[in-house]
Amino acid sequence: MATLNDRERTLFEEPNFGHVATLSEDGHPHVSPVWVDLDGDVIVFNTAEGRRKTDDVRRDQRIGLSVHQQSNPYNSVSVRGRVIDVIHEGADEHIDAMAKKYLGQDTYPFRAPDEVRVIVRIQPEGVSSMFAD
Repeated sequence: MATLNDRERTLFEEPNFGHVATLSEDGHPHVSPVWVDLDGDVIVFNTAEGRRKTDDVRRDQRIGLSVHQQSNPYNSVSVRGRVIDVIHEGADEHIDAMAKKYLGQDTYPFRAPDEVRVIVRIQPEGVSSMFAD
């Protein structure tokens, strides 16, 4: 198990985009941009049922994630970890909180009809970072 230091945590707390790498059924990596968040030492992102990354992490819990600072992309953190949970509980509220963080809106404006949101929880196993400021 690895933990984020204070500078690395800041990159997750600010509205910086992450890129998640999952493994597809044939073993090829699949990379998706995501909004990122922290729950204590656990990294979280929100997605929906039926998306490739959701299916991928249920089959293979290994995951990679990188985040760079929007104002200085040379400040970045990369995480190698495992998905420890994919949960529905609180996912609708969480995506609204992420919309507030990233868009300044109270509710997530891109929700599709009948969409079922999920929270993916990641336990970091390895962390590396670079800070250029």
